[in-house]
Order: sequence, then structure tokens, then C-alpha cells
Amino acid sequence: MSSVITADHVNKIFGPPKEISRALSMIRDGDSRNLIRERTGCLVAVRDVSIAINPGELFVLMGLSGSGKSTFLRCLNAIIPATSGTITIAGTPLNPNDQRALTRLRRQHMTMVFQHFGLLPHRTVRDNVGFGLEIQGQSPDQRQQAVLEALERVGLQEWANAKPSELSGGMQQRVGIARALATGAPIMLMDEPFSALDPLIRREMQDELLRLQRDLGQTIVFVTHDLNEAMKLGDRIGIMREGELVQVGTAEEILSCPADDYVAQFVEDIDRGRALTASAIMRKPDPLSVNMGPRSAVRQMRQAGLSSAFVVDRNNRLVGILRVDHAARALDQGLDSIRTLTDSNVLTVAPEDPVVDVARGVATERVPAAVVDSDRKLLGLVTWVDIVATVGGLPVQEAVGGEG
Repeated sequence: MSSVITADHVNKIFGPPKEISRALSMIRDGDSRNLIRERTGCLVAVRDVSIAINPGELFVLMGLSGSGKSTFLRCLNAIIPATSGTITIAGTPLNPNDQRALTRLRRQHMTMVFQHFGLLPHRTVRDNVGFGLEIQGQSPDQRQQAVLEALERVGLQEWANAKPSELSGGMQQRVGIARALATGAPIMLMDEPFSALDPLIRREMQDELLRLQRDLGQTIVFVTHDLNEAMKLGDRIGIMREGELVQVGTAEEILSCPADDYVAQFVEDIDRGRALTASAIMRKPDPLSVNMGPRSAVRQMRQAGLSSAFVVDRNNRLVGILRVDHAARALDQGLDSIRTLTDSNVLTVAPEDPVVDVARGVATERVPAAVVDSDRKLLGLVTWVDIVATVGGLPVQEAVGGEG
């Protein structure tokens, strides 16, 4: 898969122009940010960042204030030109000196959503959403359909003639997103777009963004300082510190294998039950074939130390669950398969379901959850021990040891 956005050894330095080259040299020598500032008066905002972002990916950049995440985001569309390094968008190198090419990029390929909405107060919602198309030179008739479709996608079609002052904060941010969607740009840059919203509206907007990204397949680069937000939204997450990209990975990879002590401390207070999904903690199943005889089923379960096991058909689709005591009693009945003994009432979860939701079902049903795909094929299983280990941040062996 070809990356739609690539950054290769990108640096951004603010400071006296005559000292920039010296600061770059100090970066190459591995000198610290503080030392560079002390000796040159330059601030290294982005330091030697290289990344490749795939088409349709929701990539989250996160870090504390001053980590360089928003500066790097602005380098991606040359709102802030990079000091050195190469940025490539859809196969074309970004050239901050070519204003015509930059204008074309921003109008056709890339759009941006800001934290404080950026709406024009004297314009209606309809006109705000169509502003980007107006800049492109489209007539009112040309942009009408795109505006209406964008408003419908964010649920604001009934507010088309309202002014921004008549809308809540969450609705205003929806207008900002609709404006970005209306342009049809395949890449969306979002700079802490939900940080000014109250927690309830923020969660609603996060869900809305995930729905839109799922429906439209846009490539999104999303900046946040909120780790829980990053874990919820990101296909992958890049953690920045003092201008450097210190780790890139999925939520599961970062939580389970932090790159250094900084990342480990950063994620230690994360709500793992919400950040991790069933696929991240499931264990490999050892299912029984639905055509297996009771004697073989009992032997397999007892050898594995199981009181129950999932049953699948020849295509690995989940049929149900079999309890070892039921199979043992069936030996006296002379049954030739376990099909009639299998209970089809099984707790199933999707691989993307948050652990906290899986936990509710496992605690209620007192049985493991079967992780299945959209075709009901068995992918794995999640036990209560797995959940306790995950939420507590323990290895499974320690969780098992602590149960007694």
C-alpha cells in the first residue's frame, strides 16, 4: 500500500535566521533541545520526524503542550513551512515556495479543521459550509448539492439558514467538519477539534468522526493532548515529546510495549478497559468440531483442563458451546456427535468491542466471550481472567495467581 502522506527527516526551527543552520547541525550531532536553545536562541519545535500515513487511516498525533504536534500538523500543508526535510502528499513533494501548487493542494487534496471552529459569524451555516467551494471558484448552483450532502452527513440540514451564534459548541464544530467534507478533499487535518467542547458533546463528536471516517474512508491526521481520545480514535498513534516522535503504534502496541519510560508514564493512568479491544486481549481458541463424538470431546476438554469449549462447523463458524459434564453424561446415550449437546446461546463480541463492554457480558453470563467476525467465524475467546489482567495492567499469569 502506497502512503498518502510521508514525512522524511522533517525539522522545524524557530529563531534567528543566521542561527538556523547552526541549530540544524546541532540536531544532527544529537544535542538536546535545551542546549540548542541556549547556544543559538533557536527553538526546535519539530525534530527529525519521519512518518508514513496510509490511505484511509485515522492517524493521531498526541503529546503534551509544546511537544510539537500542532506545529508538525501545520507543516503537512505548509501553513508553517518546514525548515528541512521532505513532505510528500499523494506522491507529490510539498514545495512551500510554489504558491500555485500549494493553493491547488489545499483546495483539492487537503482540508483542515481547527479547534475554535473558524466560522464566519455573519454568514449562515449553509454559506459557512460552502466557503471552501466558493474559494475554489464554484458558483452557488455548483456548490449547493455538495453543501446539502455535507450538512446531511453531520445532521445539520435543518440548520442551514441559521447563524453560528444560534448553535451550540458541538453544532458549530459539526459545521466546521461539514465545511471540510464539502470540499471532497481526501485528506483531513484536525488540530484538537474537540478540546473546547464539554465531555458529553466531545464523546458524541468522537463517535460522529469515527462514523464519518468509516463511511467516507478519508485519511485523517488528528492532533490531541488527550490520551483516552487518541486511544479511542486512532488506527495508529504517534506520541511526541520535545519535537520528537518517540513511538508510533496501535493503542494495543503502545499500552503493551511502551518505547521508553516517558511513554510508560504517559500511559500508566489510561482507562485500559476503554482503550483496548477484544481483539487485543483474546486468546487462541481450541474449538471442538460439531461432528466430533462425545468421547473425543470429553478427552480434548479434560486434557486442556476446560469445563466448556466452543463448537464450530467445518468453516470455523461458531455453532455454540459445550460443557464437559453434558458431554460426559451423553456417553451413556450412545450419541455419535456433539451437535445435539451444543448450546447455541453463546455470548459473542466483535473484535473491535472495548474491553469494558466485553466485561459486562462476561460478568453477567459467567462464561467466556466468543470473539467472532461478521461471518460468525470464531477468532478467539476472552475470559474473566483476561479482563482482570488487562484492566489491572498485569500479565495473565499474575492475574491467575491473584485469584485465589
